[in-house]
Amino acid sequence: MKIAVACFALLFATPLAAQPAEEVAITFEAQDGQRVAAFRGEVQVPENRSDPASRTITLSYVRFPSTSDIPGPPIVYLAGGPGGSGSGTAERDRFPLFMAMRRHGDVIAFDQRGTGGSTALPRCQSSIIPSQTEALSDDEYAELHRAAARECAAFWQSEGIDIGGYTTLESVRDLSALRQHLGADRVVLWGISYGTHLALAAIDAIPTEIDRAILASAEGLDQTVKLPTRTDAYFARLQSAIDTQPNAKALYPDVKALMRKVHQQLEKKPLMLDIPTGDGSAFPFLFQRRHMQHLASSLIADPGNAALLLELYRSIGRGDAMPIARVIGAWQREGEAIALSPMSTAMDVASGISAERLALFDIERRDALLGGYLNFPMPQLVGVWPEIELDDDFRDGPVGETPVLLLTGTLDGRTYPEGQYEAVAGLTNVTAITVEGAGHNLFMTSPQVEEAMHRFMQGETQERRTIEVPLPDLAALPDWFDAGA
Repeated sequence: MKIAVACFALLFATPLAAQPAEEVAITFEAQDGQRVAAFRGEVQVPENRSDPASRTITLSYVRFPSTSDIPGPPIVYLAGGPGGSGSGTAERDRFPLFMAMRRHGDVIAFDQRGTGGSTALPRCQSSIIPSQTEALSDDEYAELHRAAARECAAFWQSEGIDIGGYTTLESVRDLSALRQHLGADRVVLWGISYGTHLALAAIDAIPTEIDRAILASAEGLDQTVKLPTRTDAYFARLQSAIDTQPNAKALYPDVKALMRKVHQQLEKKPLMLDIPTGDGSAFPFLFQRRHMQHLASSLIADPGNAALLLELYRSIGRGDAMPIARVIGAWQREGEAIALSPMSTAMDVASGISAERLALFDIERRDALLGGYLNFPMPQLVGVWPEIELDDDFRDGPVGETPVLLLTGTLDGRTYPEGQYEAVAGLTNVTAITVEGAGHNLFMTSPQVEEAMHRFMQGETQERRTIEVPLPDLAALPDWFDAGA
């Protein structure tokens, strides 16, 4: 984020709202060069409120003042991840939406604890290096991550970081502190993915402080780990989309069968690849079934990546290993150790999974297309830091009358429609809008999404409950990828 202190009376005509204490006037610059008057502020909070001796950490935010003469409550943007930055999101393609939402109130690009401009936390590079040339079972691979997590907990402690402070409930209390700092009776929560997980926890714990919430790609309080059979159902929806495009259908008449064929092929005989490096050399890498499942898990959030994923399966199925070697080379380094980020890892471990859901997960993953890799290393890290895990009361989910707008993409490969509806089942004032053809990152897929958000903020009836967006060409590979290279 490019920020400069500015004289706004000269540079900008839009009047600015009253400042909370200790805010700094800035010029906020988006990645496309657009600039806008804003304020940068900070809130000081305990790292772990259950520890009277806890150190103090900083929560950072950028406030975009409302363009309304009569603004409503501040609108707090909650990024996904966990680990995403609100101010970082505002820099990128959602910048116009941040600006548009100012008609309803101040828009707060909030950096949750451990993210963005808030108190920085060091990433842990463990000493655990999985073998790149010998086969590892799923259980062996999971145990290496558990060992790395134990090692990283000790590292963070040595750095003076209380990992017990990085839970969704602590972040809920941060939202309360932010509200007070802003001088507001209530706030509007606007979140996506993990940001909706935090929003739902806030609706549950501090409902009188929440005016309303916009939730996209919702993750319920017991949905940190998604059910493997629902991932399988996603691939059925993807197949239906493929079947609408003759070229894609000719290439991929049965996606599930192709995937199972490749997984069985890799299970029987993993591929020994030569992974190219930037200096022109290469290193050996044994590509197993688990690698394919893990890679697939990272490419199904949005339909724009589907063509690449499907071509990787198709190329392996026909015996061509070069495309997968190129892709692996983009994210894998020789002799790479397991590394963990404290905020994102701790938040997921703390939110955890109920015993009932974990038992179901363990049954389903055995035959599921992606096994247990969609949310890896969860639930594989369950029990490794038992002192921070929240109890089942947290995972029960919110109830009440808080107005909620739920936006759900039918081709979301991360948070599935069935689960999203379950996540808000205890709330009685939900407006659900389905975005046909959209994936996980749906905010910018259609102007009608923004229109629905404005109507909700204005308390208007939503006449349209379905929005259709065009599908990408599911047979067209990205420009940088040459399957024959």
